[in-house]
Amino acid sequence: MKITTWNINSVRLRIDLVTQFLKQEAPDVLCLQEIKCLEDNFPFKAFEKAGYGNLAVSGQAGYHGVAIASRLPLKKIEKREFCNKGDCRHIAASLPGGIRVHNFYVPSGGDEPDPKKNDKFAHKLEFLDEMTDWFSTLGARSKSVLVGDLNVAPHEHDVWSHKQLLKVVSHTPVEVEKLGRVIDSHGWVDVARELVPETEKLYSWWSYRARDWRASNRGRRLDHIWVSPALKKAALSEGLDGFRIHDDVRGWERPSDHAPVTLKLSL
Repeated sequence: MKITTWNINSVRLRIDLVTQFLKQEAPDVLCLQEIKCLEDNFPFKAFEKAGYGNLAVSGQAGYHGVAIASRLPLKKIEKREFCNKGDCRHIAASLPGGIRVHNFYVPSGGDEPDPKKNDKFAHKLEFLDEMTDWFSTLGARSKSVLVGDLNVAPHEHDVWSHKQLLKVVSHTPVEVEKLGRVIDSHGWVDVARELVPETEKLYSWWSYRARDWRASNRGRRLDHIWVSPALKKAALSEGLDGFRIHDDVRGWERPSDHAPVTLKLSL
C-alpha cells in the first residue's frame, strides 16, 4: 500500500499538479492538507476521473482543510475538532486490512514563539497536547498511520541551520518537546528518521521567498509519516526504496512550497 502526504496549498489552484502527480506516482492513498476550500467546492470530478473516487473531505473556505483521496475503499470516516476552534485540521479513514489513516494539518503557530504574546503559538501548543492525550488511548494492536503537515521540524538536521532556527517557530525547543510527547503517546515510529540517519539533512518544505530554493536549500522537514508499532515492520521492510520525499515536485510550475512524501507499506 502506497501512501502519500502533501500540503497542496490550495487544491483547486493546483489540481493540475495533483492529477499529474497521481498519474506519475500512482499512490493508493493521497492525503492532502491546506486544501483551502469548502467541501462543496472540492474538485471531486478531477479525482474521480484520475481513478481516485473514494474521497473524504473536511474543508474550510480560504484556509485550512484536509482530504483523503483513495483508489481503495474508505470506511469509518472521522473528522475530529481540536482546541474548540472549529478548524478543519484532521480527517481519518479506515482502509482494507484494518489500516487506519489519520491526516493532520497542525497550526503553523505564527511568528512569535511565546504563547503569552502570540495566541497562534498558544493554539499550536494546545493542539499538540490534545494529540498526545488522544493517542495515548490507542491500544497496542492499533494498525494506524499518521501523516500530514505537522509544522514541526524536530531534529537538528531537519532544518537548514539548527542554531539559527532555535528561536524560530517550527523548531523551538518547546515545540520539539511537545511533538516528542505525541510520538511517545502511542510509540509512533517516525519512518523518515528510522530510515535516514539523524546526521543527514532531510527537508520537505522550502520557502517561496528564496529566489532559487534548490541552490539556497534552506529547508525544513515539516511533513511527516508515522506508523504505530504494529506497522513498523511493514513500513521499514523495503528500506529507503519504500520511502521518498518528492523534491522534484517542488520544482514544478507554480508549486506548493511543500513536497509530497510517500511511504510503501508491505502488507
